[in-house]
Amino acid sequence: MLTNRSHLHLPDGVSFVANIRRLCFALLVLLPASPWASDLIATFSIVARDPVTQDLGVAVQSKYFDVGSVVPHAQAGVGALATQARGNILYGTQGLSLLASGRSPAETLKQLLKDDPLREQRQVGLIAADGSAATFTGNETLPWSGGKTGENYAVQGNLLAGPEVVDSMAAAFETTDADLATRFVTALAAGQAAGGDARGRQSAALLVVRKGAGYMSANDRLVELEVEDHPTPIKELRRLLGIRLSQLAVSEAHAALRDARNPDAQQLRARAIEHARSKAIEAVELYEFSDAGFIALAGAEAEAGNLAAASEAARQALLLNPVLKRYSVIPETGLGIQPSLLERLLQETSFRKVWDALPGDDQVDAAILNSEPVEAAE
Repeated sequence: MLTNRSHLHLPDGVSFVANIRRLCFALLVLLPASPWASDLIATFSIVARDPVTQDLGVAVQSKYFDVGSVVPHAQAGVGALATQARGNILYGTQGLSLLASGRSPAETLKQLLKDDPLREQRQVGLIAADGSAATFTGNETLPWSGGKTGENYAVQGNLLAGPEVVDSMAAAFETTDADLATRFVTALAAGQAAGGDARGRQSAALLVVRKGAGYMSANDRLVELEVEDHPTPIKELRRLLGIRLSQLAVSEAHAALRDARNPDAQQLRARAIEHARSKAIEAVELYEFSDAGFIALAGAEAEAGNLAAASEAARQALLLNPVLKRYSVIPETGLGIQPSLLERLLQETSFRKVWDALPGDDQVDAAILNSEPVEAAE
């Protein structure tokens, strides 16, 4: 369902005085010297849930510096919320707390807005862990403004080129078959292509949460990216997402390699090696400068007995990051090429040429080469 506010579609019963007040408000905001202008997050956003992975998140783009510091809020297993127009950051913590207590998105919105004197200048979108969603657009937000809910998502925006921005975002999200973060960026790109923020573009942000999916499982932030200031923020957000997804693929590849080397699970070895190889290839396709991806690929090819392919992958890693040579001879770091693999690779002519051409020790201590492998850091 699409709901909107615009200068062409005012609600019934709005008085002449109210119209004048609205016009004055808009003019004050649009004037460069306006003290209100810096407080308004005129933008478009989407909150959504992936019903398969249970991931939750928010994506947003705006003609506003560092929009990610205001709009997106999410908690794994609870929900996600976007607060914009005259954004209220407290809505983030309060809204998620209400959702966690069992309130529905509609009930949460009602509670948040109930005693807010600026409610008519707010815009909010939120989704719960069960996929139910709600969106609200105050009567004093700048035209075009409105929102739309669908299965597992809500999209909303204000000061937009028109309702086609919201419609295009919804359609793109519904028809894209990918992980949640990729669907988010695709939806933002569709909104921008339809006209986006009427003022232009400056920043974008993306937040996806999953229980224990953050660094060292210490938080839930699977993907957390911000483009504070950029001429094409969505394009830059897509680039950063590629790097993050590449990083995640490398982690999966190393996990699969650990499974392949597990002496108690050798019946699964072939499958684990193929999975490691697949994820390593995915990593370097997502981010062509991923030396970590090529290191993982070298490990997978070596486990499969393809030493020539392992040599080429390791060679690419060294060309991308020559410093890896230093860490490859210090196994305690867990970085670089595994010592046992390095010893074999040095017998390959193409790899040896690159290795010898790089700065560092010409000779590798045999004791180091023969030491026990150390798992690569993730």
